[in-house]
Amino acid sequence: MADTAAIRARLEARLTELAARVEHVEEELRAPVSASFAEQATEREGEEVLEDLEEAALAEIAAIRSALTRISDGTYGVCVSCGGNIAPARLEAMPHAALCIDCARSSSPQT
Repeated sequence: MADTAAIRARLEARLTELAARVEHVEEELRAPVSASFAEQATEREGEEVLEDLEEAALAEIAAIRSALTRISDGTYGVCVSCGGNIAPARLEAMPHAALCIDCARSSSPQT
């Protein structure tokens, strides 16, 4: 098994980064709107982008918290779907991965 202390530190650092990003987005969304209707339309488009970024960050935060729980309970690196091992290369690329590559492929929408 990989060095879980190093992985935990990496995940916690990312969690801190994402929390700061979410806070920044929320501050931007709370900012007062312009008096100009044309400016308000542009601001609204920007808000939609910010909301999408916030949603993605919150999803990653949830995945990281789940990975930290798996580290704590000793199941980190085990696919939550099939129970097989998650490849070390996959965990290196995406340390919060909960699924092995086969299960991730079968659960993602086909294009």
